[in-house]
Amino acid sequence: MKTGRRFVVVGTSGSGKTTMARRIARRLGIPHIELDALYWGPHWSPSTPESFRARAAQALEGDAWAVDGNYSIVRDIIWSRADTLVWLNYSLPVIMGRVVWRTLRRVVTREELWSGNRESLRTALFSRDSIILWALQTYWRRRRNYPRLLAQPQHAHLTVVHLHSPREAEAWLAGLRS
Repeated sequence: MKTGRRFVVVGTSGSGKTTMARRIARRLGIPHIELDALYWGPHWSPSTPESFRARAAQALEGDAWAVDGNYSIVRDIIWSRADTLVWLNYSLPVIMGRVVWRTLRRVVTREELWSGNRESLRTALFSRDSIILWALQTYWRRRRNYPRLLAQPQHAHLTVVHLHSPREAEAWLAGLRS
């Protein structure tokens, strides 16, 4: 399968956006851009909208890249420059299994994320800022909103790769070539 050179990978938290974008980038020899790394500062401090938009625009200046994330504040910048959108639209049990496993692994290993940030068990399980709760809260909204967004005329240029399972994603990735 021949594809474009500017990919955006979207989906619910825990779907594997970063992993997929990283694998696309590696397979095609293009840069990987992780929006969370551009957004989050030390101590989980969010970027200002202006700063985040400027960082995203600068990161996307190249001719080829694979970016992951769902930030609506930079969607216009990313989607207008992308040629291929990969939507990881997996079932809720798959998403929840992945986000719980990933979060627990990060807590146990004390994995550093962006700007020195780490997930904690307290935040993951007992906080309104829980990524697990966030995945539950946004799952149905993403499934409802992405078809509407993709039907808008300004997104007609995008080749949409709609993947419904990890098995489908693996098969698509195996056929990906520049």
